[in-house]
Amino acid sequence: MSLTWTDLDDLARRPAYGQITSRLLAMSEAERLAFVAELDSGMPGGLAQDRWESRDHYPASGYALAVIACAPSAARAATMLTRRGMRDGWGEVPAARVTAIAAAREITWLADLGARLAVKLPARDVWAGQWGFVAAMLDGSPSLAPRTEGFVRGWLTHLHDSQGNRSHPTAEVFGSSPYLDVLLPAVFETDGLGGALTGSYWTGSEWTAEPWFPGVVARLVAEGRLDRARILAATVDRLVRGDRPAWLRPFALLHDALAPTVDELAPAALDYARLLTEAPSAIAGLGQRALRVVDDAGLLDVETVLETSGAVLLRTEKVLVKAQLSWLERVARREPDRVGEVVEAVAVAFGHPTFDVQERALTLIGRHIARVDAETVTRLVDAAAGLGGDLPARAHEMFGVVLPPSEVAGMPPVLVTPAPVASMPPPISDASELAAEIAALLHDETAVVWERVLAALVALPAAGVPLDGVLRPVLERYSFELTDPGWHGQLLRTARLGDAMRAIVNPATSNDVPAPGALREAWLIGAGEQKSLRGGPGSVLGLRIREVADRFAAQPVAELMATPTAVNGSLDAAVLLERLLRAEAAGREPWPVDVEQALLRVPRDVDAEVVTRAAELTSVAGRQFADWLKGGGLPDPVSTRFEQVGKDGRYAYGGRPPVTRRVVARLDQARAGGEGTLLEAGLVNLDRSNVPVYYPHDFSAPADITAVVLPQHREVTAAWVLPALASLADMDQRGVGPLLPLLAECSGPIGPAMTLAVAYVLGARHDTDRLSAVDAFLILAAGEDPIDAADAGAGRIDAAAGAGGGIGAAAGGGGGIGAGVGAELGSLCADGTLKLTRVVPGLADIHRGGAAGALWELILAALPQLLPHAPRGLPDLLQLATQVAGDLAARDLIPELAATAARPGSSRLTKEARRLQTVLAGPA
Repeated sequence: MSLTWTDLDDLARRPAYGQITSRLLAMSEAERLAFVAELDSGMPGGLAQDRWESRDHYPASGYALAVIACAPSAARAATMLTRRGMRDGWGEVPAARVTAIAAAREITWLADLGARLAVKLPARDVWAGQWGFVAAMLDGSPSLAPRTEGFVRGWLTHLHDSQGNRSHPTAEVFGSSPYLDVLLPAVFETDGLGGALTGSYWTGSEWTAEPWFPGVVARLVAEGRLDRARILAATVDRLVRGDRPAWLRPFALLHDALAPTVDELAPAALDYARLLTEAPSAIAGLGQRALRVVDDAGLLDVETVLETSGAVLLRTEKVLVKAQLSWLERVARREPDRVGEVVEAVAVAFGHPTFDVQERALTLIGRHIARVDAETVTRLVDAAAGLGGDLPARAHEMFGVVLPPSEVAGMPPVLVTPAPVASMPPPISDASELAAEIAALLHDETAVVWERVLAALVALPAAGVPLDGVLRPVLERYSFELTDPGWHGQLLRTARLGDAMRAIVNPATSNDVPAPGALREAWLIGAGEQKSLRGGPGSVLGLRIREVADRFAAQPVAELMATPTAVNGSLDAAVLLERLLRAEAAGREPWPVDVEQALLRVPRDVDAEVVTRAAELTSVAGRQFADWLKGGGLPDPVSTRFEQVGKDGRYAYGGRPPVTRRVVARLDQARAGGEGTLLEAGLVNLDRSNVPVYYPHDFSAPADITAVVLPQHREVTAAWVLPALASLADMDQRGVGPLLPLLAECSGPIGPAMTLAVAYVLGARHDTDRLSAVDAFLILAAGEDPIDAADAGAGRIDAAAGAGGGIGAAAGGGGGIGAGVGAELGSLCADGTLKLTRVVPGLADIHRGGAAGALWELILAALPQLLPHAPRGLPDLLQLATQVAGDLAARDLIPELAATAARPGSSRLTKEARRLQTVLAGPA
């Protein structure tokens, strides 16, 4: 019975593999070969897209059976089976059907086809079914299997999945695999395959995440199935070449499971030395232990120990460093003739970033200094110039000479003044440039591009530039992005942009336009007179795009008022004045939301001449501008620190543990009588619930789009986005940290929202976000716009401090950003809301960035709250405090520090407290 393409396609979409196989085998070989051309032309080129659009079964697996049954050669079959979308169907092809077809046709090229397809398997995302389809063709010829990453990864995945999700490959299963001898070497040789050796499995009594690979391979080695020398050499080579720590772990565990003898370790001593100096922490520890075994057996050269130590003693892992120091001390006792070389190697630790390591090295040298010659002592004195804290005085006493001054001692880095904010690029000048910018916007939206596009959509038609010819193709090409309304975010903004473009291409004949407040009212939320704008500052852009669509034809204007003059959103008042004058001269009234956004962007300080000229304006928008300048612009709202408390985990997001405490800020309008612009009330009134909000992004636009709305009121924007910034630390979210430096580059008083924002992002889970907090702190410290007593007394920044005075103490005392952030860090880290261990590295970066003065204010504000609770990371903060105090020659008294320093014992916390106390006390 013959088979047509229509028949095959119908059967493949059911799927009916049995009927497909029987129909194909019922054909003669000549008929099957003749069917190849019809099959080749019928298989769609865009099969991957067809998979998602079709309601039927994905047909590629049925097509694959037909290819194997009809193709004249392995090369032709491989070409057809690797067509776009076909590979996704491999995993559903019944292997028994493939075998039956190959046997019936008596084809000899099945293994060749398997080898050709095997090299096409993706390197990472290999489905077990895909691998099984290919491997079935190679079962009789495992030597043809390629050692590509995709095929080897698929083999490992297949072995794991063949045992079910509740087990792992046993030694019997692994050892009996026909691919073991061919593919196992590639497991050690291919970077990244360690990731395929991990994963949870059921041991019979519990779930475990311990890799199955080490135990299975070690057992096969013990049974003689695998050669011990080759496996051990491959394991060491894999560790030396390096990879991600998690992917090296299975090989490190295999090394431990093999338990190499000293005779096996000694020949590879140089490899283990490389591990000690270059590998990740856990792997370096393996190298250190191996070398110690070889050294204890007397088989390691002293030169290897000394040369290796130079790099090890500067590593940040103190466990490795301290173990190396202990090893060097044993060498010094064992080799009295070489004690000078040993202590010089120890002196490298004087450059270690932590004082306790420096102290341990200094103490070790002190035990052997009597046996060291004068020339070596001179070199030790030079090295001691890198000591910090109270250690130089101890070194002076030990060596009996005055230490040379350090090149950096007492000279903290200089805080660099931020560069001026860049001006906006020139406006779009022609239609083709506009089309290109719109296309760029749809792929990667930025505030600057949005502003230029909106300005050009209005200005170019007003100047007589036709846009139909360029906007229509863009509307057709990006029909989804410019039509689908979405619910929020970029799709909503681009859909509104599509509305505006269609309004320009097909101008409306109606003169009806929304009432000035109608558009805003649709975006307000909350009860009572003081409502908030849904989505916060970031949603203003959506309102402005909607306004273009609504008013372009019915109420045309020649230009937008709100287009900023600087990339941070600021708008020169003189430029806005000229725009309003041109609108009056043309008899055109600017659009209300556009004018309101323009007013929010005008700087606080305006030239008196601009104020005088603005008073002469007669249009509605002109009088609004004049009144705005006369009244001093937008009054700073009352920003209040507000604590939220989680309840019983009922508000947890996505199954995450609940946030038990979060501190945010509330906003209340300061303008008497609720007067002001339509947007103003919605932006400067912000209430917060009593429990934390568990949404990772609590605003509706990217960072720069959010920041440019209120460039003169960073505290307001910070209050809106604070839950999202807090989620970086207390929910381990990521990605919104870059907003913080943008807010720092804006202006306006710093209140609880900004200080909390910096504090939370300093404690973020991801280092890229923490770096954003460092940048923001340095910008704020350089511009130092402190919270002064006058502002606090006038109610403009209500700190509403929590325990220990918090921001209120800083505000009332005229402190700057350092004191405010320090008070919040003290409160948030004391009870574990933030992890101090995450915060300290960022503070060290701030020190290196030159903000030593502001950082010392931060430390002074934080320590009184932290010392009684002693959270993890406090010794590191005290060490940093010692460095900063030494740079500034600080002599402040911290009562809580004295109490900690007076405790008995020699814990690191106590030692660092004593060290800081000594530095603050000054020279004896």
